[in-house]
Amino acid sequence: MCKVFFGCTVVMLIVTVPNVAFSQNSPNMSFFITSAGSGNGANLGGLTGADAICQKLATSAGAGNKTWRAYLSTSASGNQPAVNARDRIGRGPWQNAKGVVVAQNVDDLHSDKNKLGKENSLTEKGTQVNGRGDNPNTHDMLTGSDSNGRAIPGAMTCSNWTSSGDGSARVGHHDKQGGGDNPNSWNSAHASSGCSQQNLVSTGGAGLFYCFVQ
Repeated sequence: MCKVFFGCTVVMLIVTVPNVAFSQNSPNMSFFITSAGSGNGANLGGLTGADAICQKLATSAGAGNKTWRAYLSTSASGNQPAVNARDRIGRGPWQNAKGVVVAQNVDDLHSDKNKLGKENSLTEKGTQVNGRGDNPNTHDMLTGSDSNGRAIPGAMTCSNWTSSGDGSARVGHHDKQGGGDNPNSWNSAHASSGCSQQNLVSTGGAGLFYCFVQ
């Protein structure tokens, strides 16, 4: 009886250990789309709040030992100069939760050579956004940026990511498809119809955005 029991125990260990290892996700991940936004439209609590969302989600995926930054630009306001999204995210390279390198550096990221798109622009959970993964009916990503990752003059950031009412935000298409004046752009496809959660959803979004390791 003891020999039989011991044999069963060994079999159980062999089966369960791989599952534990798999559940640790991808600690080498350095890029993802947020699986959830603030829930309050484009009001993310400013850049600080957006960065905190990135950090929290990365931590939940086992990659919280790095400094994460939201890919968002802001407009000049008062004594505060404009901030370019491309200047916030380090030098690269960046890889998704499945280990695919989506860009080697900042210039590569903002070129036609990047590996972004529906298949590789994954959430921190390793799931596709516009598909079977989280938020299956959206492809708009908040950026407030032009195609080079720089701030756009004018009100295109929903009061620098503090408004869920008046205003508008420049968004990109994570799948590089759809409508707008630049539909194939991952970071600067068109303007949202407003800043509230309802406005973002009606345009094709859900208040999601990109996160990169700095």
